[in-house]
Amino acid sequence: MTVVVVLFNLKEGVDAAEYESWARARDLPNVNALDSVERFRVLRTRGLMNGSPAPYQYVELIELQSLDGLRADVKSDLMQSVAQEFRRYADAPQFIVTESL
Repeated sequence: MTVVVVLFNLKEGVDAAEYESWARARDLPNVNALDSVERFRVLRTRGLMNGSPAPYQYVELIELQSLDGLRADVKSDLMQSVAQEFRRYADAPQFIVTESL
């Protein structure tokens, strides 16, 4: 299974509650509705196991049916709008494509 892992912090001045409200209302339902997506989750980090702060505030896990399908799905007008909104919140997100061993 291919999973896209997205690591990011919020841009300076972005209110976490506002971002999380947007993620619940707009990001989660729209990404989860894509045919290419098996499951999409947004996780808030709480820190490292050793008690240190995590290097990223949020982690997204996008479990895919098809990576090529996702690439096609994100070209829709709706997903382009969602992506543009996401860029207002996220500071230099890292999109890492992974696969199961």
